[in-house]
Amino acid sequence: MNPPADLVGRQWESELLAHNPLNGATGGVWRVNGDGRTVILKIVTPPGRDGVPAHWATSADPGHWNYWRREALAYRDGLASTAFAAAGIRAPALAEWTERPDGSIALWLEHVSGIPGTAATPTMLGDFAERLGAGHAAWLGRRHRASWLSRDWLRDYTTTRPVTAPVAWEHPTAAAAWPAGLRAGLRDLWVRRHDLLRATDELPRTLCHHDVWPTNVIIDGSGPVLLDWSFVGPGPLGEDAANLILDTFFDGLVDLALLDEVVERVTTGYLRGLAGVVDAATVRRAIRLTGAAKYFWLAPFMINRLTAPPADARRTYDVRDPIAVFTGRRRPLELVEAWYRETR
Repeated sequence: MNPPADLVGRQWESELLAHNPLNGATGGVWRVNGDGRTVILKIVTPPGRDGVPAHWATSADPGHWNYWRREALAYRDGLASTAFAAAGIRAPALAEWTERPDGSIALWLEHVSGIPGTAATPTMLGDFAERLGAGHAAWLGRRHRASWLSRDWLRDYTTTRPVTAPVAWEHPTAAAAWPAGLRAGLRDLWVRRHDLLRATDELPRTLCHHDVWPTNVIIDGSGPVLLDWSFVGPGPLGEDAANLILDTFFDGLVDLALLDEVVERVTTGYLRGLAGVVDAATVRRAIRLTGAAKYFWLAPFMINRLTAPPADARRTYDVRDPIAVFTGRRRPLELVEAWYRETR
């Protein structure tokens, strides 16, 4: 897929970058070279785009979990660049914002060169988590006035994932990859999902990015750069750290042998960043609770896809076959299930 011809002339070189093609908010992301510079072009599209699955549809409601203009506004109004800047986490600079005739918005963003999060060492991820903790500490008890922040992202996102009953927990592929005890725990997690979400409501609140995972992190000479601010809004303490731990491994992009070390370094780094403003026991529980709450839907969703494959088979980041996906996700799902048991 090429970038729109009205934005990128033939004399410029462009490369389509990996992104979630199912999300209705994103019309494409390209690295563009021309006029002696390299920039990132991201097209943000309004609701109604053809071919978007219902669970990735955007909304014109500013508080909706997938409000289509949120990322553009986060860059334009400066929240992305300032939210965690004091803690040493920055966002790509916005070079230009272009309103297009079809209603979409073209964002021209700084091209950040550095180590991608998928190649970061556990030590690097721990350093990033420390900065994230410091950033979250600064937002405890504060509210940002922007009307376009996500309203209740964790609940709204997870409860719109397309899981249908009955879930075939004994499907041969699931049974071969996941022991009976793990399947029983994941089934119980699914049944008690609303209790879990209510429990997260009792945690301290901060400003969350809501999509912290390795593909959204680049480490350059200035430190970590955090990409993709389309979900930003208030949320429970620990959620971003939990997602960094789990989503580092779910899509097969990072060696599973690093899982235990990443858990330890991200957790201890996040605690250092919070610097005691919230007691350690509460922080550890918050990571476990929000991690289980963020992914209560994943196992039944995967099993649903075995029994009723989706009409739209476009891939996002995980290109493994179903058996490899089930096998590769066993260890992070064991962690989700263990965190769930520990918070009951």
